[in-house]
Amino acid sequence: MTLRETINQDVKNAMKTKDTKTRDALRLLTSAFKQIEVDERKELSDDDIIKIIQKQVKSRNDAAAQYKDAGRDDLLQIELDEIAIYTPYLPAQLSDEELTSAIKDIISKVGATTMKDMGKVMGMASKELAGRADGKRINECVKANLA
Repeated sequence: MTLRETINQDVKNAMKTKDTKTRDALRLLTSAFKQIEVDERKELSDDDIIKIIQKQVKSRNDAAAQYKDAGRDDLLQIELDEIAIYTPYLPAQLSDEELTSAIKDIISKVGATTMKDMGKVMGMASKELAGRADGKRINECVKANLA
């Protein structure tokens, strides 16, 4: 079963159980999928779907931070709930130790020694760790290991 089929099935289950939060959040995802398919005229793969979900989670995190700063706890909770609904569809994230180990391996493969080599390391790390670590975490780890 593809990731999209799983999400569609979860929408149906949410409708049956009258779980409006989950239903509405997953419908937002499916509409984002359809929008990309219409705009780009292509069938989405699981990797494409994961990228869309990651973008949605990042957007929700940014909004949550703004709501927290503004003291809008009601809206903050809505964003956090949606993040919790989307997260199970994403691949497991690397722990800090696993990320550091992977970055060190990439640094040795590339032969990087200084901060000037950061672009090479980031390019390879972004491809190899896509979906398993956030770009910001990768960037911080690369900086820490090259410094």
